[in-house]
Amino acid sequence: MKNTLFCEKIYSRWLILLIDQLIITFALGLSLRILKKSVFYGVIDNSLLLFLVVYNVIAMSVFVSMKIHTGIIRYSSVDDIFRVFKAVLLASLLFEVVNYLLLSPYFGLNNRWFISMLIINFFISASMLIALRIVVKQLFHYLKDLKVVSKEVLLIYGADRSSLLIKQGLDSSSEKNFEILGFIDDNQDKRNKYIEQKKVFSLQSIPFLKNKYGVEKMIVMEDCVDIEGRKLAINKCMECGIRVISVPALNYWLNGKLKLSQLPDLKIEDLLQRDPIHMEGGNIKCELKDKRVLITGAAGSIGSEIVRQVLKCNPQLIILCDQAETPLHELQLEIEDNFKANNCELVVVNIQNYGRLRILFETYRPEIVFHAAALKHVPMMEHNPSEAVLTNVMGTKNLADLAIDYDVDKFIMISTDKAVRPTNVMGASKRIAEIYIQSLQNHQTDIVYRTRFITTRFGNVLGSNGSVVPRFKGQIEMGGPVTVTDPAITRYFMTIPEAVQLVLEASVMGKGGEIFIFDMGEPIKLLDLAINMIKLAGFVPYADIKICFTGLRPGEKLYEELLNDTEKVLPTYHEKIKISNVIYHPFIYVKREIDELLELSRLNDDQAIVRKMKEIVPEYISANSIFQHMDVVNEVTPMT
Repeated sequence: MKNTLFCEKIYSRWLILLIDQLIITFALGLSLRILKKSVFYGVIDNSLLLFLVVYNVIAMSVFVSMKIHTGIIRYSSVDDIFRVFKAVLLASLLFEVVNYLLLSPYFGLNNRWFISMLIINFFISASMLIALRIVVKQLFHYLKDLKVVSKEVLLIYGADRSSLLIKQGLDSSSEKNFEILGFIDDNQDKRNKYIEQKKVFSLQSIPFLKNKYGVEKMIVMEDCVDIEGRKLAINKCMECGIRVISVPALNYWLNGKLKLSQLPDLKIEDLLQRDPIHMEGGNIKCELKDKRVLITGAAGSIGSEIVRQVLKCNPQLIILCDQAETPLHELQLEIEDNFKANNCELVVVNIQNYGRLRILFETYRPEIVFHAAALKHVPMMEHNPSEAVLTNVMGTKNLADLAIDYDVDKFIMISTDKAVRPTNVMGASKRIAEIYIQSLQNHQTDIVYRTRFITTRFGNVLGSNGSVVPRFKGQIEMGGPVTVTDPAITRYFMTIPEAVQLVLEASVMGKGGEIFIFDMGEPIKLLDLAINMIKLAGFVPYADIKICFTGLRPGEKLYEELLNDTEKVLPTYHEKIKISNVIYHPFIYVKREIDELLELSRLNDDQAIVRKMKEIVPEYISANSIFQHMDVVNEVTPMT
């Protein structure tokens, strides 16, 4: 079978070359015929055959050397046509040289006549060769289109080079179950003009195009620079029930071809995209270059993105720590495939295990620690307070204590907006972890300055493990209903790469003891998020996909905060990063309280655990929880 295909390719190449040579011969003969009655016409009649043979040998040599015959005619592009043009021009110039050195002295040809003949021949042969490729390409697409019963009507956002590349890539695809109607662009200079026979329409014409032509999809480039115009076009499409699909850079391109069936739907992250964050990349690289970096929770959504971005900074060693074996293994395979890094050590460890962590610190001596390991699912932790405390509090304490013992330069903890005025066990456990490492920072400063403890606090990240976005997506794929806890519930959202960029920047600017809070933009209603995701999938909310409300889950509140009433905000040199000026907590008192909490956690007494947590964090008021009865008489004075 393989030999048969090989032979077919060889035969088709030589057939193309033969056809090209026949066209060249015909064009030269026609040129001679046109000039036959000219005053320059000479002795050529007697040696026409030799004249044709010499030109064909030159042209064939040029065509073979430039591999004109190796292209697939039905996929000819503008570049292929330009190569044909160059090949004919080069053959004509070489023929002029041969004529000057050999033919002219032998036949006594008039040079003005010969140049005129070459010019005429050049235009005739080039036009015929190019026409052959265009006709074959159009005929091929026409015959393929006859086999297609129904087609999807597409629009392409933008009228620039990237959009043109999308069109050309789709045109070259083997899939022909679609028709490109035109381009969408609000640029006054481009509107109502044509690009490769396709019209450029305005944003306002999208509803009209949907009604008249039945447009089903619009394609956008993922890295489109016109973010605002792109958002407006996407919103128009969503209002009209047009699905939006994206071209993620060049990952889906194969030899310049695009397959429509392989292009993913636009992600909700793209719809919520804000202006790009501008980072001082040099500062981050200088901070991490040639350093030994430990990342806990490395297999999680935030931790794995920290790994990817830290690897770009050329650290001496990066230690990936997680207790989830399978995700850690998958991360290892990704690193091997994409980074070819040999400076990674993977360690399976539970951060509750102090002895195992001490061996890790003793072996690798990390200089910078990014602590992203945590138990974070609010309803689940509400039913498992002891595990939340053992991981989020004791695990953090283990790492922080070892960081001091082994002279770690910086310890960066990933916290959450749920630690602000917590209404659940998970948020309270993270707030206690914040209190501990801050008190530890102040305590060691009083003794001797060694490790700088830094906390970063931000809201939900889109697409993270356990995020609402994958859940909504799965429910939409199942045909609904999409479940929202409450019509009024809001959350802050940020993309994973965006959050990690800010974490790395905060790690550079941190001097120790700060809680950095990030600009999360405006809070987003989860109901609006669900509606937009349904529209992005090409469905009509409430009609095609139902939305139902299930009520707030245990420990859940309607809105999140990044600061409580007693905290003040200080600016930094980065506009999206602020410092929370929080209350100071004495280390001795905090340590004693946490030791008591950990002892209760080992006894698995949930009521006692939560009661103690409320003593440590007086603003912790349970919501939709079995622990709400404790707040009726909870009048604990804040620690001073």
